Amino acid sequence: MTFSKPDRRQMLTGMAALPALSVATVSLAPLPASATPQELREAVAAFTKGRPTEEGRVTLDIPPISENGNSVSLSVSVESPMTEDDHVRQIAIFAEANPLPDIVRFTLGPRAGRAEVATRIRLNDSQTLLAVAEMNDGTLWTGTAETVVTLAACGIIL
Repeated sequence: MTFSKPDRRQMLTGMAALPALSVATVSLAPLPASATPQELREAVAAFTKGRPTEEGRVTLDIPPISENGNSVSLSVSVESPMTEDDHVRQIAIFAEANPLPDIVRFTLGPRAGRAEVATRIRLNDSQTLLAVAEMNDGTLWTGTAETVVTLAACGIIL
């Protein structure tokens, strides 16, 4: 059996078939629609390391209605003078209805000046978000906010 060098037409025909072959081998199993309550508890526990949290000092600001979950603006501020003796070390944000509940963590220090962060996140569904701030003395403070998402963002990933 001998093989000849393919011409341009044969190469293009072969390349046209590649997408169909690659789609056939991809698993179409969707990600879970949202984290389980147990997964959310585990994510928060991994951040808090089992220490108790107190409600207050943390303000989570998110639009009450998010028309598109692909890019939702979010800001978190923590009441703190941001001095060497009293400052925020970390801020973590958790989402109960996303496939992965641990969304983002920010590291701060007294030189930050203000304990405020802002970002954009993806949200899978209408949900309550939780922000946990760790202070330099080891105390943990929390704040929550709810938003209604009309178009979910965390769908099937191929």
